[in-house]
Amino acid sequence: MTTVDIIVAGAGPAGLASAAALATSGFSVAVVAPRAPARAPDTRTAALFNGSLALLQNIGAWDSLAADTAALAGIRIIDDRDTLLRAPAVTFEAHELGLTAFGANVPQEALARALRDAVERLVNVQFIDAQVTAIDVEPSPSGSSQDALKSLAHVHLDTGAVLRASLLVAADGRNSTCRKAANIAAEVTNYPQIAIAAQFGHSREHRGISTEFHRPAGPCTVVPLPRRRSSLVWVERPAMARRLVAADDAAFTAALEERLHGVLGTVTAIGERRHFPLSCVKAATLAAPRVALVGEAGHTLPPIGAQGLNLGFRDVATLAELVGAARAAGCDIGGQAVLDRYVAARRTDIDVRTRAVDWLNRSLLADLLPSDLARGASLHLIGGIAALKRQVMRAGFESAGSLPHLMRPSLERVPVAIPALDARP
Repeated sequence: MTTVDIIVAGAGPAGLASAAALATSGFSVAVVAPRAPARAPDTRTAALFNGSLALLQNIGAWDSLAADTAALAGIRIIDDRDTLLRAPAVTFEAHELGLTAFGANVPQEALARALRDAVERLVNVQFIDAQVTAIDVEPSPSGSSQDALKSLAHVHLDTGAVLRASLLVAADGRNSTCRKAANIAAEVTNYPQIAIAAQFGHSREHRGISTEFHRPAGPCTVVPLPRRRSSLVWVERPAMARRLVAADDAAFTAALEERLHGVLGTVTAIGERRHFPLSCVKAATLAAPRVALVGEAGHTLPPIGAQGLNLGFRDVATLAELVGAARAAGCDIGGQAVLDRYVAARRTDIDVRTRAVDWLNRSLLADLLPSDLARGASLHLIGGIAALKRQVMRAGFESAGSLPHLMRPSLERVPVAIPALDARP
């Protein structure tokens, strides 16, 4: 029976970031995840805010990734609904907060490679090709009086092996096996929407501006990539989404150009399209005895406002900081005191953003005058009052409360460097 300090279940971005953050703090870590089957390249990207970029830098995953990313100098919202009070376009620009960029848009494939490489460089991490099937929390077999007061998580794998650790970090996604094994309930909302993800070229410069069209079927969002390329997340009703996915490149390109109203000029070089249904998953709590949920195991949001992975990375950095502080104080790193502090630290941030994203998505779907008036009036106010606009930007792009240390640029490192905006005419 293998014993390590911490077991991380899942090898997606949240899982790998957890393993790197904890291992660089000196803990022995086992990453448990089935070997990924061969599949088509992931066409999705992640718009990561500056705190998330600092985390990647501090765990050694940024330097090899930076060249594949594009800076996010601004986010533009366009009301693309035929409503009584149609709001003006509003652009939130980083320089309004004294920043050069809010963050960067990062291809998921490149992010996965960079995180995997960073973890594999750490000698105190082992990968185990398996799936968690059950979790028991039992007393430690040690005979010392101190150890008798502690307990260990016994994590059962589908290979028949059992691992032991002081803490299990569940980072195994929205359908988390660990969450279910720990008897943590989750509220699941399935939306009548499908998102289409792709990357494409275009004739006009994006100048680092991400554009989000708010439409009756959901948002259609384009996010900058290096040079004259952008990533697309286009949310539609299921029937329309299936038609778009099945369409040939010429038909899809024509539909996309119409939807974007010319903001990026002529659309070229459409890449492979992938699609996925939209849902919202919210765990009843982020912890159970010896178990902490991070990322989509604890919360999954529709792709609105770039909140999903940024929330997950804040989970990772917060948990790593609390576990490290517990060890420094001579406390149990997976004990109830640490888990209670983790839940309390993350509750407000997750609750507020989950409610906001859910409300916005539902307001787009609802063909109701009060919803249209509220959304339109809000954008009118935000666009017209500079102080309110800055407040909204800080609420959207910054964490509630102080940032964990891993999400702050390290004094020992150069500041996070984001590739300059493409300045070609």
